[in-house]
Amino acid sequence: MPYQVPTAAPQRRTRVSAAPLWCDAREFGLRGDGVTNDQPALAALVDRLGEAYAADGQPRVIHCPPGSYSIRDAGTVWRSGVSLVGSGPAATRFLLSNEGNRADPTPLAFWTTVQHGADRDRHIADCTFADFEIDGSGVGMADYNYLAKGLGLQYVVRGVFRNLYIHHTGATGLGCDFLQDSLVDGVVVVGCGRLDNGQQMGGAGIGIGVGGWGGVERCTIANCTTVGNGTNGIFLELQKDYWTRPRGYRIVGCHSEGNRFGISDWGVDGLIVSACTLIGNLEAGFDVSANGTAGVAGRGGIVSDCVIDGNVLDGISMGNTPGPYTVRGNRISGNGAYGYHEHDLGHGYTGPASDVTIDGNELWDNGLDAIRIDRPMADLTVTGNRIRNNGRRCAAATRGGGSVRYDHRSVTDPAARWPVDGHRGKVVWVGTRRAVVTGNTRTELTLAELRPDTTTGWNEDVPPPGAAYDLPAAPPTRAGIAVNAEVDSATVRGNRIWDNRAEPTQTHGLWITDRGSCVSCRVEENDLARNAVAALRLDNPPTGGHWHRNVTERD
Repeated sequence: MPYQVPTAAPQRRTRVSAAPLWCDAREFGLRGDGVTNDQPALAALVDRLGEAYAADGQPRVIHCPPGSYSIRDAGTVWRSGVSLVGSGPAATRFLLSNEGNRADPTPLAFWTTVQHGADRDRHIADCTFADFEIDGSGVGMADYNYLAKGLGLQYVVRGVFRNLYIHHTGATGLGCDFLQDSLVDGVVVVGCGRLDNGQQMGGAGIGIGVGGWGGVERCTIANCTTVGNGTNGIFLELQKDYWTRPRGYRIVGCHSEGNRFGISDWGVDGLIVSACTLIGNLEAGFDVSANGTAGVAGRGGIVSDCVIDGNVLDGISMGNTPGPYTVRGNRISGNGAYGYHEHDLGHGYTGPASDVTIDGNELWDNGLDAIRIDRPMADLTVTGNRIRNNGRRCAAATRGGGSVRYDHRSVTDPAARWPVDGHRGKVVWVGTRRAVVTGNTRTELTLAELRPDTTTGWNEDVPPPGAAYDLPAAPPTRAGIAVNAEVDSATVRGNRIWDNRAEPTQTHGLWITDRGSCVSCRVEENDLARNAVAALRLDNPPTGGHWHRNVTERD
């Protein structure tokens, strides 16, 4: 049965006299001196207040005055009705460490299915975590443990996470699952997932497992900032493949920068992502895929009014969603590979992506095709987009050495005369060493970080001065829209696709490759004039449909 919101008026109960509604932590044994282990006193206070809430139904608040509260060698098992509030992230700090018990991941607070039997009937309710900092840099483990979080609660009702600064945890910073009627607001998460190799569970800034409450989970993530986290800045992940994808999640006004992925939808139905800034992430700004625990990609989502810029590979990466999905009104620019990329990850849903809409976006200055279709699609709609000046990865293959200099994040060849940003998104090789190029001047390559928490772009040591490097050739065709798979019954209407620079690099407006097909499609009223080579390249001519009133030459 899906979770039902209680609508009956609650029965009023008498408050337990020995348990105050508001507690000063210092009066209950916590010292906040950065030396004393405050975890035992915190755990005892949480248990006391939790028992009082269970008895009288009245929530309690623990206030921690300014100070540094050391939490060592054990996490605190949380209780319903207990809130933890500080005096601001710069004032109230919780310092996590486990030097006395390296087997314990030591989150500040946790309540989980595996450890504590959390479920719909044994959930956490009426808890607020606000106005403090969690520093996870003191937790070290020989083997990665996904519970090395800042906060790790499961099955939460009416939870509020507000004005928190969480940083350098071994796993996810704020890793809470199955949030019902909950709010995550103004949370800043930096450098979390530092023990994750980038392929393991968790390791994100904000990670929320979904599906535990059934078809609807009402949760809003707003005004949050996630920077330099090991996997995702923010991700939502269906936890079991046989669960219903839940509706009700919204991500609004957030900033994700320098993570592996910015924001990821790994199994939600109808996720709303609006007014977010997704920049400089090491793979993609926005990611829909079946890479999660359940192997199920999101569907039915809406991405609108976002800035998706300067990500090392794709701006929007869509992998193995069955559709539908709507991408509307975004700026998708300056990404190293594709602006929008529909592709097959090799697992998850393998049929065509249906009813995807790409409408009213600005797609410009991306390294390769602005819109690239590498898996079958049906009933695709591409309307009203402005697609210009893409294909920046245009430089020829090159090899150099001699006077070349190497640094952690750059390669400088005084003898080079590269086209500016012509190597964007390429891999530069120096023997077995490699790094990814984010951009270049005439003589210098800028390199992406190897992973979010490193200062180098190289997979090995920095190459010695004068070592020979190799840069591969750019693909010769770089289009506004590239169809490299079977596309049936698409509508492509009212788009303007052009390159207006003195040295244009977007070779074609619309390209159907020899592996692509366009069957029964409507391609109408598009302005395809002023591309570097031609308006159209049809290696595989379209079959059926309507191709009318497209402008292919400028008057």
